Amino acid sequence: MELQRITVLGTGVLGAQIIFQTAYHGLPVIGYDISEQALAAANQRLDALVAQYAQYFGNPQKAQSARESIELTSDLADAVREADLVIEAVPENLEIKAQTYRKLAVLAPEQAIFATNSSTLLPSDIAEFTGRPGQFLALHYANRIWSNNTGEVMGTPATTPEAYEAVVDFAERTGLVAIRVLKEQPGYVLNSLLVPFLQSASHLLVNGVADAQTIDKTWKLGTGAPHGPFEIFDIVGLNTAYNISRAGDATSQKFAELLKTQYIDQGKLGAAAGEGFYKYN
Repeated sequence: MELQRITVLGTGVLGAQIIFQTAYHGLPVIGYDISEQALAAANQRLDALVAQYAQYFGNPQKAQSARESIELTSDLADAVREADLVIEAVPENLEIKAQTYRKLAVLAPEQAIFATNSSTLLPSDIAEFTGRPGQFLALHYANRIWSNNTGEVMGTPATTPEAYEAVVDFAERTGLVAIRVLKEQPGYVLNSLLVPFLQSASHLLVNGVADAQTIDKTWKLGTGAPHGPFEIFDIVGLNTAYNISRAGDATSQKFAELLKTQYIDQGKLGAAAGEGFYKYN
């Protein structure tokens, strides 16, 4: 089962990257979002990715060709009409995902496989809404896909081996290192390691132990890591950090409130927006 025609639902920071990564590796891809306004923002993200891919891979012509091959639409039926694989990257909200999959189950071809990119929800939380639990699983991308090219593949007890292997094959054909997650785990492998690290940093900040810049400097000097935790928050996006933190313990909720009042409400959403904990060109 070779997956050739790809649809990505959601064109935010990571959704746009999934679209571009797929196109760059030669597969036809359609990006869907709910409005023309959302698609206008998607076009800007995709245009910016041309330079990122051209610089990283050293092939400007291929990057531009990939951009020109991408189709965008706000018509869900049109987006999935011929899809072999639908990758869902809509907001991390179970009700939004449930509504999306209920529509998708009716509109997508019978043979299509569905993959969620959720970083916090287990695929088993969503499977009942898909109408095809055997053809549903998780494919989790890391931000900045072109360089951080892990593709964590995690099924449910109902996922068929054929669907699982087809998604592993798709991941590898689109430049990812397929990470086989052997059982369901909140956060997969990557975020099971990353989230506690970022939470520890956020607790140091809200408890007044050190400021963000000092925490980042300490981590980078002490470990040789290229990024500190608050630089990572900026890369991931502060809206995502906020949504995860507000569901945590009391200290995490204080961090969520800090993010909202001091950053998000002021348009400081992270690196993609030009400013978060740090300013970016």
